[in-house]
Amino acid sequence: MRKGTRKGMRGAKGTRPRVSRASLVSRALSRAREVFDIEIEGLKRTRASLGPSFEAAVGAILAAVRSGGMVVVTGVGKSLHVAEKMSGILSSTGTRSFVLNPVQAMHGDLGSVSRGDILIALSFSGESEEILRLIPAVRRHGLKVISMTGSGKSALATLSDVHVEIPCGSEACPFGMAPTNSTTATMAMGDALAMALLDAQKFNVSDYALNHPAGAIGKALLLSVGDVMRTGERLAKVGSSATVMEALMAMTAAQSGSAVVVGSAGKLLGIFTDGDFRRLVSAGRGAGDSSLLLSAPVSLHMTEKPFFVRADRPAADIVKVFERRRIDDLPVCDEKGRVVGLVDIQDLPKMKVI
Repeated sequence: MRKGTRKGMRGAKGTRPRVSRASLVSRALSRAREVFDIEIEGLKRTRASLGPSFEAAVGAILAAVRSGGMVVVTGVGKSLHVAEKMSGILSSTGTRSFVLNPVQAMHGDLGSVSRGDILIALSFSGESEEILRLIPAVRRHGLKVISMTGSGKSALATLSDVHVEIPCGSEACPFGMAPTNSTTATMAMGDALAMALLDAQKFNVSDYALNHPAGAIGKALLLSVGDVMRTGERLAKVGSSATVMEALMAMTAAQSGSAVVVGSAGKLLGIFTDGDFRRLVSAGRGAGDSSLLLSAPVSLHMTEKPFFVRADRPAADIVKVFERRRIDDLPVCDEKGRVVGLVDIQDLPKMKVI
């Protein structure tokens, strides 16, 4: 009975037909491309809408921050996540900002806002009750309001001092409900706003570095050549009268691939690298006693007047020097041409510069 029942169930009407894995993958790729197409089109439409309202938003924010105010960003649901991203990019690029949860705001967190701050309210529908209830409350605290919604006729748009429309079109969700196209376009608008403010406030790479002291970005931007160069016992340095053997011994002691050659007062004359030594040995093969090579003056085989850098130069800059000049070792000199250190390309990964 059971066996027959199972067979009957398999052949019953309404059961799902088997779909091959290849067919599922093909449909998935087709759907993914459709989502990209929808969102790319949404970004194009939103870009085309940029105009006076965007300029007004930039002007209002500049007026607030130049008077000591902060940018408060709020939203509900997925818009709150977008608000967090928008606030983060603003803060990291020179515009002080924080996120305000509209529900928590109505239960005490309004104490975090100050007169002179400015609010950016995100709601694609423009009808979110939590946001609409928040607007009168923040106005009583003296804040101006910038809204970003999908329609200039929405309730939130009409309550705002400045409204920036996000005319991206329908969501990529087949039900037209899950925030997809709208969140992408709103995040792009936030990025555009942050970069416009960065330019207006003349925020530079040094300022950016101060806001990113940790991680690879911070190290690459904050470290100077003086922070990564070899000095003391790790710096192989010999005089102009030194032999090739003496230069090799100095390189071995410092565990370095090169030795700087200095003249009077420690001024840079040249650099002798392990590559120079290999070329010297290769050229001297069959020439007889190898000890003659080792006793030769290193000044005869060094690279004269090598390129050098100052210690205060950003460490990130010298990566390009190594690539452009195809070298592995870079002397560091002071303003009088005296050697103060050496940068070995092998040290840079350990210092998180590359």
